[in-house]
Amino acid sequence: MRYSQSFIYTLKEDQKEAAIISHNLLLRGGFISKLASGIYNYLPLGLKVIKKVSNIVREEMDAAGALEILMAAIQPAELWMESGRWNDYGKELLRIKDRKESDFVFGPTHEEVVTDIVKKYAKSYKDLPFNLYQIQTKFRDELRPRFGLMRGREFIMKDAYSFDADEDSMDISYLKMREAYYNIFRRCGLAFRSVEADTGSIGGKDSEEFMVLSSTGEDEIVVCDACEYSANVERAESITEDDAGSEEKLEKVETPNKQTIKNVCEFLNADEKFSAKALVYKNEEGKIFCFFVEGDDELNEIKAARATGSVELEMLSDEELKKAGLTKGYIGPINFPNKDIEVICDKRLENRNNLVVGANEENYHYKGAKLHRDFECDKIADLRSVKEGEVCPKCEKGKLKRIRGIEVGHIFKLGLKYSQAMNALFLDKNGKTQPFYMGCYGIGIGRTAQAAVEQNNDEKGIIWPISIAPFEVEIVSLDSKDIAMSSYCDMIYDDMIYREIEVLYDERDERAGIKLNDMDLIGIPIRIVVGKKSFQNNKVEISLRREKDKKELIDIDAVLDYITELREKLYAELETIREV
Repeated sequence: MRYSQSFIYTLKEDQKEAAIISHNLLLRGGFISKLASGIYNYLPLGLKVIKKVSNIVREEMDAAGALEILMAAIQPAELWMESGRWNDYGKELLRIKDRKESDFVFGPTHEEVVTDIVKKYAKSYKDLPFNLYQIQTKFRDELRPRFGLMRGREFIMKDAYSFDADEDSMDISYLKMREAYYNIFRRCGLAFRSVEADTGSIGGKDSEEFMVLSSTGEDEIVVCDACEYSANVERAESITEDDAGSEEKLEKVETPNKQTIKNVCEFLNADEKFSAKALVYKNEEGKIFCFFVEGDDELNEIKAARATGSVELEMLSDEELKKAGLTKGYIGPINFPNKDIEVICDKRLENRNNLVVGANEENYHYKGAKLHRDFECDKIADLRSVKEGEVCPKCEKGKLKRIRGIEVGHIFKLGLKYSQAMNALFLDKNGKTQPFYMGCYGIGIGRTAQAAVEQNNDEKGIIWPISIAPFEVEIVSLDSKDIAMSSYCDMIYDDMIYREIEVLYDERDERAGIKLNDMDLIGIPIRIVVGKKSFQNNKVEISLRREKDKKELIDIDAVLDYITELREKLYAELETIREV
């Protein structure tokens, strides 16, 4: 494509709305344009990248035996009521009405729809297994859309759904998709890691997230320095020191104006790990929960939501605490004052004696408290976020560290969650009706593209991996008025198109600095610069965007062969990428 015909409009200044590098560069490079909060238009350059990512996804899904379909974006509420998610999904679900006042949703995901399709057609074990997928626009009404395509409200997603006769077969389908995801992210040129993850509102037994490693990632990952263990912080566990401490008698003590765990423990000369702090939340239905974790631990809200079966949790305000009969700063599990509030303790508290806890009375705490002797909880669960340096639960010797990542894919073993709820059944070998075992597998297409930018950039702009770059090669003529140079550029441009090399030819009548700056910003991997001095010596300058200071002067007659070899080399490098 010729630049003058390309509808590429770059911006010189950084964009104020962009909080991370990749969002800023996609806006400045003319890849996307904001329409509304969390909603973006894909301009020609951006759409080319989206199509490249989509094609890689499509090729790997097809190779894994999945079958492409396209489901309706608008879904009737009845399906969501049938699955039980109409009330459970939360405010992210965009609920709409038609002219007859019938309820619909703009699909954030398609478990209900695909289950409804399958139960109409697949009736026998002989039909199984199969996997249906689509690449389509979704909508989730995010509370805080941000970071461009990373957390938008409208987004493009690949979602696939496997159907099997039993759990073992489901596991096989899951592993096929897992391998396909490895191939997809490798081919997209990403440094990534798969991690254990929470199943969230999708549900099911097990799940893994595919994380692109980035210091600006929204998610925290816990990894072991000695084995392959890795998990999202929402799922991670660890082996912690098991110091029970001395067992002492329960004693109520005055702690005047000491409301925080830190102040109370300092006042009582106690170690914070031998204390239990209270955190009080309500869920989407208004039910209140009081969580107790060790004083030096941090409550993981996702783990807490999972322990309560809630979609989301919100901390109570001071006024709500008072209304619930709780005394801020002095809440404790002994003689808990409100029987309607479910009390949940972190499992680490079972291993501690001599705990400092609130006395549910202003200016008083207990010391010497012990779970199962002095108080009970309604439930005991893993509620805490693991800390760096704790011991790996898998190899039992490595130390855990926390790194950041961007979630680009998520795979789930759904099991019978949707098939049972929606009465999706088939006849097994014995003629008995059985529900399908399901898996689901999602990839954020736009998020994957932006994650590549987040990993591949410098102070000048984007450095695209060749597989998803809008063009593979860019030709820049530094003097478009020079007839000989322009004729040569026209010739190699036409030859590259003939060889099916994707090329952008900047033949604009602009200053050299403008052209070179745009070239850096847009980030096309291979660059050919045709300047007067080198051209007079029958040479052109060729470089890689990632190595722009390392330039080769190539004979004008050897350029096409040189570019062909360089292009093949860049694609071959993608084959060497492995999970990190």
